[in-house]
Amino acid sequence: MLCEGISMAKSEIVIHKERCKGCEICVLLCPTQVLDIQDFKVNVADIEKCTACMQCELRCPDFAIEVTRL
Repeated sequence: MLCEGISMAKSEIVIHKERCKGCEICVLLCPTQVLDIQDFKVNVADIEKCTACMQCELRCPDFAIEVTRL
């Protein structure tokens, strides 16, 4: 049972929106559907699902995503 208000996230994702061109590569490659696109930029939709696989960071051609394992 999860306690309300406590994050069980395994990672932290920083999005540099000024670098993102909205190509959606990260969204398509994320195996757990953590990311989505809002206003033509990548957005973290559900950090709790993130497994810190780093695919979004590694494949982003604009270096707009940083993933830190917690």
